[in-house]
Amino acid sequence: MRIRFGYTVAGILALGAMSFGNSGPAGAADLGLVTKAPVGTCTEIVFTCENGHQYPLCPRAVSVEGEVVTASLLTGRGGIHVRHVPMGVGYRYAGRGVWLDGFRENALLNFGKRHQVACTIAHS
Repeated sequence: MRIRFGYTVAGILALGAMSFGNSGPAGAADLGLVTKAPVGTCTEIVFTCENGHQYPLCPRAVSVEGEVVTASLLTGRGGIHVRHVPMGVGYRYAGRGVWLDGFRENALLNFGKRHQVACTIAHS
């Protein structure tokens, strides 16, 4: 009985602490990439990487807030379908054999487990 009461009190305190915590809205850069271009355009979000290549991101589905939910990442060998993966901080877009981790304009493009290249976003 005491244990159940202790868990109840702990739960109430945790909910109270969450309601008084910092409840400010998260910035768009913390949630994912945001676009104002129509779906299917590949010129607004381009990753310029240290290996000398540019990888455009072509949005397929965009949320009401303008956040890219699914997209095609053009790698030179065609487009790879990537999907936004919710994370605590930053963003991740993952597809078959490739994923993109980033925070604001800085990103790491991973081709498999052993090949990683640093990139920055060049908005046009």
